[in-house]
Amino acid sequence: MSASSATRRIAATVLTAGALVSAVALSASAQDHDHNRDRHQARVVISDVQADSPGRDTGSNRSLNREWVEITNQSRRAVNLDGWTLRDSDGNRYRFDDVRLAGSATVRIHTGFGRDTRTDLYQDRHHYVWDNYSDTATLRDDRGRTVDTESWGRGHHHR
Repeated sequence: MSASSATRRIAATVLTAGALVSAVALSASAQDHDHNRDRHQARVVISDVQADSPGRDTGSNRSLNREWVEITNQSRRAVNLDGWTLRDSDGNRYRFDDVRLAGSATVRIHTGFGRDTRTDLYQDRHHYVWDNYSDTATLRDDRGRTVDTESWGRGHHHR
């Protein structure tokens, strides 16, 4: 083997080793970036539920709107809730349409009729959704992944 041939093989080996080290470092860097991105993603939760409207359940719009679920964005970044859903144990579903929840903001979703605002949304229903004694509220993102749940009571007592 000639000296130039040996030099070329050594150079090729060094370049190959360098390429492997670079690929491993790049992969580790990408994983760190993904981990940091996940850590900084918005955290949206069901922060409060008032399932039992204060007073008698009269079925009036006022009574229906005193039954609500609050959703809070715990991060500083705004979250687009378009296509997200909020469901009860019986399968009643509210779909968020064109809703942007600011960072550190809360929106209250009422059962009855009303005019949607930045802080209050309305399901426009004529009947109660949340069981006073036992139910589960499930918040899902636009891909159908469960984001948060909130349950109360024991067993299932239906209205």
